[in-house]
Amino acid sequence: MIIRIFQVTIHPEYREEFERDFNTISIETVQNHTGLISCDVGGPTKWNPDDYVMVTCWEDEQSLAAFAGDNWNQAVIPEQMQKYPRAFSVVHYDSRKFQ
Repeated sequence: MIIRIFQVTIHPEYREEFERDFNTISIETVQNHTGLISCDVGGPTKWNPDDYVMVTCWEDEQSLAAFAGDNWNQAVIPEQMQKYPRAFSVVHYDSRKFQ
């Protein structure tokens, strides 16, 4: 299983729009892919008021590549969401090594 952690820091003036679109566009984009095991989303706290995270678990690298492409180590940001990020990152972990 591959764990994918996408973190985004938004421009705060877009917060309301971002949250609406993140809940519809981004989450729906991910949830419609074969091989997705789970999708968890986290929002800001007082220590990181502009940060959001999406943690997805994928069956294997092939499933993740079917979603994100051959360069699955890069973030997938739908066209409609590209105005929101001030910064973003994506990291991956192979959980099979610890099971």
